Amino acid sequence: MIGRGAAIFGCDGLTLGTEERAFFRDADPFGFILFARNVDAPEQLRRLTAELREAVGRDAPILVDQEGGRVQRLRAPHWAEHLPALDMMTRARDPHRAMKLRFALIAAELRAVGIDANCAPVADVATDATHPFLRNRCYGFDPSTVTELARVAADAHLAQGVLPVIKHMPGHGRATADSHRDLPTVTADRATLEGDFAPFRALNHLPMAMTAHIVFSALDDRPATCSPVMIDLIRQDIGFDGLLMTDDIEMEALSGSVAERTRLSLAAGCDVVLHCNGAMPARRAVAEAAGEMGPDARRRAEAALALRTPARAIDVAALSAELSDLLDA
Repeated sequence: MIGRGAAIFGCDGLTLGTEERAFFRDADPFGFILFARNVDAPEQLRRLTAELREAVGRDAPILVDQEGGRVQRLRAPHWAEHLPALDMMTRARDPHRAMKLRFALIAAELRAVGIDANCAPVADVATDATHPFLRNRCYGFDPSTVTELARVAADAHLAQGVLPVIKHMPGHGRATADSHRDLPTVTADRATLEGDFAPFRALNHLPMAMTAHIVFSALDDRPATCSPVMIDLIRQDIGFDGLLMTDDIEMEALSGSVAERTRLSLAAGCDVVLHCNGAMPARRAVAEAAGEMGPDARRRAEAALALRTPARAIDVAALSAELSDLLDA
């Protein structure tokens, strides 16, 4: 059973308020996303994830950004801290094994508190010019390395019943601006961009993905999230037929009201809109503009949710010790 609404919403705090509960019941979004403002301790987080699902009366997916490093919403002392991905890959004696351990541990921690989707892996190919907001979150500087490590990360999630959300399609690595604040424009030609698209093409079987708020000027003058040309490239050329969500619709890379951004993204071919931050009026505007998921989006959503299998038992202490040993200089 999936929600009607073509949106994923954040919530305000550590517990679910009365107004939020009523809004979520009426909007019936596909799912929810959590941030540091929602996280205190394991028992509190288990209660919150249960409250969110109770509000919509079903086992709705609950997402988080738990890449490790700078982008990590669950932190010490209750959850393990991790190096930025690129730093870990540089330091690890066996990068593939380190990546598998990293995300097996992260996924197990998420599942234990009721979170069953993670906005990772990052399949963007880093360059020397990649903006600092993204650069050390990447896994490498060449498509082959990024593809291999992103595949390991995705498989580690799925083994624990956590849905990986690959990002940022069709590739954010050449952006020299932070899309949280500005609209990046990538001027590389199509032949050059093929290397950036390659990891996403190789991993097009994954169940969920997030778009990039970037203009690829050789292909279109609109941000990929709102561009029918770029979404068609994601669907047809890259071959991704999983559930495609926008990056946060409130980011400053996009222009217009949140309702206009929502309509443009869905009209371009995104399946659901991600609304992470914003007051209740903005949430209501997004919900109204998003409307209900279409038949293709529902099919993709059902296929993704079917992969939420029971987690495999792991020895957390042993895997943590092994990861530490791999990173020990």
